[in-house]
Amino acid sequence: MTPPCQPRVSIVTPCFNEAECLAEFHARASAAAQAAAGDAHEIVIVDDGSSDGGWEIMTALAQRDPHVVAVRLMRNHGHQLAATAGLSLARGDRVMLIDADLQDPPELLLPMMAAMDAGAEVVYGQRTRREAETWFKRVTAAAFYRLLGRMSGTPIPRDTGDFRLMSRRVVEVLGAMPERQRFLRGMVSWVGGRQVALPYERRARHAGTSKYPLAKMIRFAADALTSFSTSPLRVATWFGLGAAALAVLLLGYSLLRWVQGGTVSGWSSLMAAMAGFSAVQLIVLGIIGEYLGRLFQEVKGRPLFIVDQVVAGQAAHALPTDFARLPPQARQATWEAIREAANTNRAAEHAA
Repeated sequence: MTPPCQPRVSIVTPCFNEAECLAEFHARASAAAQAAAGDAHEIVIVDDGSSDGGWEIMTALAQRDPHVVAVRLMRNHGHQLAATAGLSLARGDRVMLIDADLQDPPELLLPMMAAMDAGAEVVYGQRTRREAETWFKRVTAAAFYRLLGRMSGTPIPRDTGDFRLMSRRVVEVLGAMPERQRFLRGMVSWVGGRQVALPYERRARHAGTSKYPLAKMIRFAADALTSFSTSPLRVATWFGLGAAALAVLLLGYSLLRWVQGGTVSGWSSLMAAMAGFSAVQLIVLGIIGEYLGRLFQEVKGRPLFIVDQVVAGQAAHALPTDFARLPPQARQATWEAIREAANTNRAAEHAA
């Protein structure tokens, strides 16, 4: 069975230490893709620097199933860049982005395809319930999405993740967006077009543990806020103005007491005021530093990701080191050549 040159749908999943989930994910994703598009589908699995033997499982899947492509990155780049790498290699007219832990059901591909047949450019999963998640994560996630909605100039749907089906046009626009600190669900919202929600209940992980501990979640939230809002900078400005106004009032009070012949007593209150002003200054500098740091990363212009190898069929293929910098059409041409070589090898193996 040889996949067609142009699949109707691609399923992209970034993986970091998800070896325990891969077999079940492949079985369910393959069944969902077969039901939605027949043989005209592909599954692109991206290994984001895993250390649990997941790459060997991905390689075996790619060698056994002609619809599977295994992509190995040179190191751990993080979920958003691994997803970007997978999207850049997906060839389908429609592309589903989903995690391998099966919290988001691949079976929703069929209703997502139906919604896209009705004219949607993007169909995103919207969580109505989060199974097996702690109250802390539920509360902080709800607070984050509401804060982001108030601060961002781009309307980003609440209670959503990266689980969604996108048209080829939207995927190509994403590929042309060069920023390094990526917040894909916000970037997709920024693209616009008709975007439709598909409510669903998010399940517990099939196996393993979450790869997003608190520290990563905080960094992810900071990336989201600084990528889609300049409000923190305005908050810093208001902090500075408020501190300056308070300093003027204190100076006026001191001068008034001096004119009246009194002494300004209260060393403790003076030190408290100085500490307060210093704290405000550090907060403002920290906010500005977050933006400057991201600007510094962007200006360096390094590739978003580096692909170590791609396995399609029995052969491993190398991609150019500057693959991430190539324009979308050049990336697709490079990738098509690899897939054509893989299909030729499969045909030769079948004939033998």
